[in-house]
Amino acid sequence: MKEIIKPSKLYGEIKAPSSKSFCHRLLIGACLCKGKCVIDNVLFSDDILATIDCLKALGGRFETDEDRVIVDGSLFLKDIADSMNCHESGSTIRFMIPLVMLCDKKVDLYGSKRLMERPFDVYEDIAKDNSFLFEKHEDYISVKGKLKPGRYKVRGDISSQFITGLLYALSVYEEDSVIEIIEPIESKSYIDMTLEAMAYYGVKTDFKDNILTLNSNKYQAYNGMVEADESNAAFLDAFNVLGNEVNVKGLNPDTLQGDSIYHYDFKKIKEGKAVLDLKNCPDLGPIYMALGALNHGLILKNTRRLKAKECDRGMAMKQELEKIGAVVKVEENEIEVIASPVKEGDYVFESHNDHRIVMAMSVVASVTGGTIMNAEAVRKSYPHFFEDLRKLHAKVDIEE
Repeated sequence: MKEIIKPSKLYGEIKAPSSKSFCHRLLIGACLCKGKCVIDNVLFSDDILATIDCLKALGGRFETDEDRVIVDGSLFLKDIADSMNCHESGSTIRFMIPLVMLCDKKVDLYGSKRLMERPFDVYEDIAKDNSFLFEKHEDYISVKGKLKPGRYKVRGDISSQFITGLLYALSVYEEDSVIEIIEPIESKSYIDMTLEAMAYYGVKTDFKDNILTLNSNKYQAYNGMVEADESNAAFLDAFNVLGNEVNVKGLNPDTLQGDSIYHYDFKKIKEGKAVLDLKNCPDLGPIYMALGALNHGLILKNTRRLKAKECDRGMAMKQELEKIGAVVKVEENEIEVIASPVKEGDYVFESHNDHRIVMAMSVVASVTGGTIMNAEAVRKSYPHFFEDLRKLHAKVDIEE
């Protein structure tokens, strides 16, 4: 699919999409309830569909109606399939592996080649220490083991998804468990989000001095809504940095989502050459780079984790932004974007099969014009993104 955008003035109100990160967590919690829960405001992106499919493979039962999901967890972790498909979702596979490790049954977790290239060290180490099966193949991982409650030590400078996965798996036990996080801790806000989502189901945790303690708990049924997504809202709000008039509605002012930092960082980008830290918000990297190229330039710190996403996002954005004349320097853990005057043109941008690259370059194309190839990658988190841009009067044409 090709997205063709002409220079446009965007204006109007738009509802922020629901949070993919929060939805993953609420769906897992609902399955662990062993009863029925109702979750509203679900956006059926490719990643959420992958998580639902995998939870079904572990015995969860789902009914869907528009943006509502009814979850029955009465057979969860009891009626287990031999395999599941995580497709391209890093969150899904990292949340599922420790749940599979509860079952003492060999399960194959399939996924794209790129997904299998992403790191799984934490779970590999746990498997090795406990003599579990953990075999990586080109398009799947085989896992078998019986994860038990206890004390686990995890590095804090890796994806918080590992910690979230362990939290959910260990929370099924009546015995206490402890996760010790070795400093420095990155993406702490995502850990806080997990603890908040678990608390909705009555699960009590203590997080003090880098020690996470899970007390004996029983899940309670919860009916509620997925809150709006700060990550994807940033791509809508970004148009305002370029002089547009877009009102993004529905965001939670008290959210724990780390990407809400964009509200402050966008002001810095408008004011001058900003120096921004991606330690707790790596998903904002592409849109920050795009806005830096169209404003005063910027410097991003703690960019190492951009390499281990759907693509190497730093290098992908460098390749695309240099097409419009920006200069981008990508170092080991830092990126500098040097802005230069941009001209309208017949630019052709690549998606790199990454939803956030598609959205970031859509913002750029609203100024320069251009075509984004393989734009269907946006379905991973925000399937109606282009439809929303049209509602905001963007000049967008789609060619299948």
